[in-house]
Amino acid sequence: MNRRLLLAAGLLALLPAPAAAQGRGCLPNVVEIRTPAGGFARFRVELALTPAEQARGLMNRESLPEWAGMLFVYPRPQSATFWMKNTLIPLDMIFVGPDGTVRHVHPNAVPLDETPIPGGAGILAVLEINGGQAATLGITPGAVLRHPAFGPGAAWACPG
Repeated sequence: MNRRLLLAAGLLALLPAPAAAQGRGCLPNVVEIRTPAGGFARFRVELALTPAEQARGLMNRESLPEWAGMLFVYPRPQSATFWMKNTLIPLDMIFVGPDGTVRHVHPNAVPLDETPIPGGAGILAVLEINGGQAATLGITPGAVLRHPAFGPGAAWACPG
C-alpha cells in the first residue's frame, strides 16, 4: 500500500464515526475505541480468554493486519504484566480497567524482549495492536473501549 493511502486511512480512523457505525462494536470479535480527543477506531480482534491462549498470545507471527489485534480478557481485574518472548512484531499494549477505560499504553514493545512490561493493578483486559498505531490514533490513558467484556457498567457500554 502506498504511503498516501496509508496516511488517508489513518486520518479517516481519527474522524468521529456516525452513530450508526459506532453501534456495531458489541460483537465478540470487534473492539471500538473513543479517544480523549474525540477520535474513533475499530479493530477486529482475536480473543485470548484461557490461560493457554493468553500464554501464546501473538507469539511466532510474522505480521498482524493493520486494523486487527488480540484482546486478552481476564475473569476479574488483576495486575497484568506482559513480555515479548517469541513475539516477532512490535506491539502497542493497551491496558484497560473493568469499565473499559484505558489506564496505560505501552508503545512499541520490542520484539523478542523478555523484559517484563507492567500494566498496573486492576486490569480486566489488554488490547495488543501493531506498534505505533496507538500514538497515530491518539489512544492514550482516558480513551474508552467498547466490547461485551466490559458489561453494562462500562464507561461506554454496549446497547441494551
